Amino acid sequence: QVQLAESGGGLVQAGGSLRLSCAASGSIFNAMAWYRQAPGKQRELVARITSGGSTNYADSVKGRFTISRDNAKNTVYLQMNSLKPEDTAVYYCTAEYHRIYWGQGTQVTVSS
Repeated sequence: QVQLAESGGGLVQAGGSLRLSCAASGSIFNAMAWYRQAPGKQRELVARITSGGSTNYADSVKGRFTISRDNAKNTVYLQMNSLKPEDTAVYYCTAEYHRIYWGQGTQVTVSS
């Protein structure tokens, strides 16, 4: 059974940093990613990383966020720097293997 366990969300002031982690179990995954959904907005892709290490980012986070993964631990990370109030959202981890599996989400709140 596939399980994704996210951690690292919280409240931070604008300009601060947070690091999200997501430990996956139950399979070997191809790509892993982070999505986010702000109140009243559609869920959007934040960053994605393949098993080979290729990455892509939403334009709004380029230069501020870094996605990485530890394949041995089946864990993906999202280092978020220079956070802005508009980064406030629920952040979801995903893992891909024949389908996309979703974590339960972790709240990130950036105060101005």
